[in-house]
Amino acid sequence: MLVNHKITTDHLAKKAMVYVRQSSPKQVLHNQESQRLQYALVERARALGWHQVEVIDDDLGQSASAGTRRVGFKKLLAAVALGEGGMVLSTEASRLSRTDKDWCHLLELCKALLSGK
Repeated sequence: MLVNHKITTDHLAKKAMVYVRQSSPKQVLHNQESQRLQYALVERARALGWHQVEVIDDDLGQSASAGTRRVGFKKLLAAVALGEGGMVLSTEASRLSRTDKDWCHLLELCKALLSGK
């Protein structure tokens, strides 16, 4: 296990969430390396000490420009809002969202949990 002093037992008691997404069905079929790297984040979470790791890959082949249609992103937001996540992993921030509204919503939820509001 890798040691990181910023990761607490409270974090580890919750699940790590790995968000996997590619923008188009063509990328899903032809860019297997990107998928492999994204799914490899599961092992990264385990190396950091998480036993509970959830992969959210419902949005494979979905554009990030329309967050309201992305079931996986909604699932991620809900889990964060409910305080179920100790860590969110994604290979790039743009995989989470390419719209300011969605990105800011996720950050506000994280901030609220950290401040206890």
